[in-house]
Amino acid sequence: MTRLTKALAAAFTASCMAAAPALATDSDPSLTGTVYFMLPNFTTVRFVQKDGPDFVAAMKKYAPNVKVELVNGESNPGEQQAQAEAAITGGAKAIVLTAADPSLASSILFAADKAKVPLIAYEHEASGGPLTYYTGFGALKAGQAQGKNAVAALSDGNATPVARLYGNTGDFWQRATKQGQDEMLDPLIKAGKIKIVCEDYVPNWNPSEAQRIIEQCLTKTNGAISAIVASNDGTAEGALAALVSQGLAGKVKILGGCDANVTTLQNILLGLQNGTVLKDYSTLADDAARLVVAALQNKKPEDGVVNGEFDNGFAKVPASFADVTMIDKSNVGDVVKAGVWSWKDICAGPAAKTPECAAHASD
Repeated sequence: MTRLTKALAAAFTASCMAAAPALATDSDPSLTGTVYFMLPNFTTVRFVQKDGPDFVAAMKKYAPNVKVELVNGESNPGEQQAQAEAAITGGAKAIVLTAADPSLASSILFAADKAKVPLIAYEHEASGGPLTYYTGFGALKAGQAQGKNAVAALSDGNATPVARLYGNTGDFWQRATKQGQDEMLDPLIKAGKIKIVCEDYVPNWNPSEAQRIIEQCLTKTNGAISAIVASNDGTAEGALAALVSQGLAGKVKILGGCDANVTTLQNILLGLQNGTVLKDYSTLADDAARLVVAALQNKKPEDGVVNGEFDNGFAKVPASFADVTMIDKSNVGDVVKAGVWSWKDICAGPAAKTPECAAHASD
């Protein structure tokens, strides 16, 4: 454990033990400087469309005089490392990192720690080095929700041919979601109700790679696939593109999903995808902002923000885990209630003609 990690761990432990702990204030205009939010790519659109803007808004609320810079690694770990080094050299007060490749993030973690810059890992694992905090959605819970969604659609089958799309090899999120899916799907596999005919990891969760994998699977099986279990919405969209190219869209079930992207919600209403896992990005971004402010103040985060710990292979890190919800056609409205998207956002293009959108035409 290095200097910054030790100092923050000591402060965290001491504040937990104190009779009246000093909590991060609701708003602290005395904080200044620049905080960097380092996004991993453009292909997982939620980070650009939701997480980034939501984090900027949360920081404006809790630290109105702190500037937030959003930078994107464009799926290139080397580029992201260069961005981090530039941020540190430029005097960054803190870094929120969604690693382009979690297994290659350690150099960023050690560089931040050496410069005494608090670093919060956001959603993606950042392994092999010191972290101040980790915040993300419960990946195991997401996988379990995806598995339940698949089981509900496949439990009456008899050797039903199924393809599975996992995430980026080695990602914590990929490992945990697969574990959750397996818990639900393994009984069906052992009972012979489903047969996994194709399965593969999708490099960087890239939709184009997912499309390629499913196209190869369709060739291998002569189109004999009944369902695809996808680990996020990007891989689901790639799978759908492969199905569209062979006239199988709507005939092969796309199960799982995660992120509740607008396109995905439209596909659910159109019957092209079964469901998706909703993540309330504003909640996660808000937690990240609270953790940043607490680190800058060298105080314990507000009660309830830290609710677990995350082992990144270097240390067990205080963590903030947010809950997830499974969405299907019956409860798309929950996404609107959560404030993630509006009916106007969702009910565009062909989806506007669905009964669900017709019922909310005036919303």
